[in-house]
Amino acid sequence: MRLLVIEDEVKLADYLHKGLSENGYVVDLARDGIAGRHLATEGQYDLLLLDLMLPGIDGFGVLKAVRARGNTPVLMLTARDKVEDRVRGLQEGADDYLVKPFAFSELLARVGALLRRGGGNASAASTHLRLADLEVDLVSRKAMRADRRLDLTAKEFSLLSLLLRRRGQILSRTTLAEQVWDMNFDSDTNVVEVAVRRLRAKLDDPFSLKLLHTVRGMGYVLEER
Repeated sequence: MRLLVIEDEVKLADYLHKGLSENGYVVDLARDGIAGRHLATEGQYDLLLLDLMLPGIDGFGVLKAVRARGNTPVLMLTARDKVEDRVRGLQEGADDYLVKPFAFSELLARVGALLRRGGGNASAASTHLRLADLEVDLVSRKAMRADRRLDLTAKEFSLLSLLLRRRGQILSRTTLAEQVWDMNFDSDTNVVEVAVRRLRAKLDDPFSLKLLHTVRGMGYVLEER
């Protein structure tokens, strides 16, 4: 799942980017309100983490623009702890409100709850995906096949989740590199091939029905054949 963090405190923004990425999310980062509003309204995100006090445009201004466009879940982060600030944030369209400083475990739990609740994005509407005997819970981050738990790394889980959300579609190495590794694809690297090979070994090798297929010259597709 792809998240957008709009936060101008460099240390906190980098901390959130690192922590959320380690938990399998693809994270974009904006360090002011203008860049944040642009990304939030032009991009496709499953959840926004939005600081209230931002340079350029404050969090309320970003939130207003986001709500004019859709129902992407928004978790507001702020040092303002007054009741009237929290009430205003919720009344203007935020889905949750977390006061700084906060424990990362609580932030992670709130992110999971908001994603489970879903929002306006189609990708957030369902957090439990299924194909044949494969089941993936995007919130608890569990993958099962034929009632057997698949022991996946964070990147393998993200790769499988993306392929499953877009099952039946051929995804190129470039798309996978951008969506899972958040990187511009370098033709000299074989990171995608290596990850697909490792995922296939866990996902398909123990089973007679193969779900992950290579389409020569085009990419990979997850589907039941």
